[in-house]
Amino acid sequence: MNVRLAGITRESVTDGPGMRITVFFQGCEHHCPGCHNPETWDREGGVAYELDDVFRLMHDSPLITGVTLSGGEPFLQPDAAAVIAAEFHARQKSVWAYTGFLWDFLLKENDPLRMNLLRQCDVLVDGPFRQEERQPGLFFRGSANQRFIRVKDSLEQARVVEWSAPAG
Repeated sequence: MNVRLAGITRESVTDGPGMRITVFFQGCEHHCPGCHNPETWDREGGVAYELDDVFRLMHDSPLITGVTLSGGEPFLQPDAAAVIAAEFHARQKSVWAYTGFLWDFLLKENDPLRMNLLRQCDVLVDGPFRQEERQPGLFFRGSANQRFIRVKDSLEQARVVEWSAPAG
């Protein structure tokens, strides 16, 4: 299986809790004004990889607490993103994903590939970046409209259950 990526950051502390690997997917249809990664918009940009090659690039270390799927838009390549997420769950690591789609849209759309990816996520950060809601110092997000959603709990309870950082 192939995946088109803009890049991989092997050690990030800005894309979720702990030390994480961040995978930047290539391609985005949201085109948010003020986007931090506009070079990821073109679906034909970036580099095409075989998933096995991607896994070779992602060293496993006890310091790595999880993987973050970012972009671009990971939900435009949901089959490959779900395989990456499953691999990290098999490594006992957490999976976060950022999407410009809203939670309600993903549920209503009920696309089987996107739903499979969604179920592989521990936390989903949903919503487009909004320049007018940007606030310096926001915790793991670009604008105040974006939510941290605990996916498993939200699906089980049929309502959005938000994630909050542990105290301490």
